[in-house]
Amino acid sequence: MPETTLRRWQLPAYGRAHLEQVQAALPAPGPGQILVRVGAVALNYRDLLMTEDGMGMPLVLPFTPGSDMAGTVEAVGDGVRRFAPGERVINTFWNGWIDHHWPAHAVPAGGPGPGMLASHVLIDAEAAVAAPATLSLAEASTLPCAGLTAWFALAELGALRAGQTVLIHGTGGVALFGLQIARLHGARAIVVSGSADKHEAARALGASHVLARDSDWPAEVRRLTGGRGAEHVLELASGPNLDRSLQACAQGARVSVIGMLEGTTLDASFYGLVLGRVTVQGIGVGHRRALEELVRAVDANGLRPAIAASYGFDALPQALDHLARGAFGKIVVTP
Repeated sequence: MPETTLRRWQLPAYGRAHLEQVQAALPAPGPGQILVRVGAVALNYRDLLMTEDGMGMPLVLPFTPGSDMAGTVEAVGDGVRRFAPGERVINTFWNGWIDHHWPAHAVPAGGPGPGMLASHVLIDAEAAVAAPATLSLAEASTLPCAGLTAWFALAELGALRAGQTVLIHGTGGVALFGLQIARLHGARAIVVSGSADKHEAARALGASHVLARDSDWPAEVRRLTGGRGAEHVLELASGPNLDRSLQACAQGARVSVIGMLEGTTLDASFYGLVLGRVTVQGIGVGHRRALEELVRAVDANGLRPAIAASYGFDALPQALDHLARGAFGKIVVTP
């Protein structure tokens, strides 16, 4: 018998304690839409923030969180030519951002746009790309936000080249994708981490050096690069950490501001910016064309995302707890 209902997690009020699992009627795709059976949802730190207060955005409650999914197309609406039932897809984080031009109507998935923590989701066909042929759905679900953020910073905007040095803060999803993308391009990756138990794992993934966060890591980066400094920085801490990152930069380096673990304001020395000729860029994930290029790179080079743990659909609260504690890589939920 055909399925007639779906399951989803939703928030009738802000706060993780209010998360509830409900059933709803299975929708039919309208013109330009696809109905996707979700195979996996990758969690992001953003999801924690969205469940707490919506990150200050006006959300319509009840609200379903989750921005990244991989699944299989179940049905297509009128006019859809990009996909057919049975094909595997991943969603784009920004619905409406296709290429360089930024459209005013672009909206992110998982708030305020539709969330992915459901057994089935209805999305615009334009907001999906073919999943990598070489990855499982669980692995593919990690690409839309974390994978694309690192790719957009380094490959799309950063013009990363072989022989350069990339300084990476932390060992979460974006950080480890940055490490792998750096190695894929023939660049050296230096990781700064406050978790000593994750240092060996980062080295095993390809980091040339892993430095303790409570050390004088800016000086060590300069020593390791013969005084030159790093050409790229994935700044996942922000706050006062940005000023220390500038001390580790090469002349003309590019700093990609991505995370805000140490605060939502930036503290940077005027002299570090100006005398170092440093470009500081904000990264808000990326567009669909870049995601398609990332998928091609994954398939061509055998890149395998680092997954810390996988949880069943009913165990979402435990998965969010794990995410809040910190993980080496991505946390995945599988309906």
